Amino acid sequence: MGEEHDLRASAAIVGVAESDLGAVGPGISSLDLIGQATVRALDDAGLRKSDIDGLFCHSAFFSSPVTTAAEYLGIRPKYSDGTAIGGSSFVTHLWHAAAAIQAGLCEVALIVYSSTQRSHGGGLLTSGAALTRSWEAPYGPRLPATAYALAAARHMHEFGTTREQLAEVAVAARKWAQLNPKAFERGDLTIDDVLSSRMVSSPLTVRDCCLVTDGGGAVIVTSAERARSLGKPPVYLLGSGDATWHMNISQMPDLTTTAAAESGKRAFEIAGYGPADVDVVQVYDAFTINTILFLEDLGFCAKGEGGRFVENGSIAPGGRLAVNTNGGGLSYCHPGMYGLLMIIEAVRQIRGEAGARQVDRHDLAVVHGNGGTLSSEVTAVLGGAATL
Repeated sequence: MGEEHDLRASAAIVGVAESDLGAVGPGISSLDLIGQATVRALDDAGLRKSDIDGLFCHSAFFSSPVTTAAEYLGIRPKYSDGTAIGGSSFVTHLWHAAAAIQAGLCEVALIVYSSTQRSHGGGLLTSGAALTRSWEAPYGPRLPATAYALAAARHMHEFGTTREQLAEVAVAARKWAQLNPKAFERGDLTIDDVLSSRMVSSPLTVRDCCLVTDGGGAVIVTSAERARSLGKPPVYLLGSGDATWHMNISQMPDLTTTAAAESGKRAFEIAGYGPADVDVVQVYDAFTINTILFLEDLGFCAKGEGGRFVENGSIAPGGRLAVNTNGGGLSYCHPGMYGLLMIIEAVRQIRGEAGARQVDRHDLAVVHGNGGTLSSEVTAVLGGAATL
């Protein structure tokens, strides 16, 4: 087992649900999607709205996210957390919820997120206007794509990674998406399709980049003891780790190594498991390079070997490692921030509820969130009863 840590398996996820996804139309707000997801997650957990006494939320679509969401949902939490570190926020909310529950600050925590960026924004949104001086702006980067393109170009230069290997990531995600009826993009996709699609920021084409969709979700966390009295099999939070090295991509110490190298190590040490034990992996694939970087930094392959690791359908259905089994941000859904949806997929896999995309071995899952421009990295290790 892992190091003696008070939070290891002290809390469990008991309810998960998505809102409507894809393109919901101009008449639906992001708060409406939060309402949809919350009702569905409560039903999944067998709990009532009155049971919720902890609320965790981050949003780029409305100000003061926790208080605004609480008012909309009609709940009065006694504990709230609006930690905002980009798309990784919701993965760190899991650990924060476990800590709050153990401390007696709340008993049932709701983690929520949604956006309508496709219907109302039409493009990737940031979490607010930059009010600090940017040393990058004079060069005219097309952020966030240019930041990730820099990492991809450096990885190609340093390790010989090819555009074809990057495309393997997108093709694998699409093959998983074709097994997921909720996925936004389910058409056939080949390596040649990825390479020949419109260039966004060299070497990344539009098919190397995540979707722009509406959508959201809700996750409900409670104590391990209470979880065992509910209807669905508990999914335990076995370990978690956070790491932040920079904000601006120009300040990243090494474009080929992310802070996931630290966050993953911390999470695995607490959980008492390592990469070789993991059955299913959900990583934040805002761009194809992300998946390669995170597989390396989390220890699924050595640094520099990520391109070769994903070749020949190795992370697609039937491959050696099940990665982004819902289709990921590249083909399933990417509503501005994707971290919460990875948790939902991991829970469904562990429960054995993933339908046509269900993996045979599914006791242990890793969820890895990314925020900013490879800025904030958060890793969580989740497991079923067999992993305790």
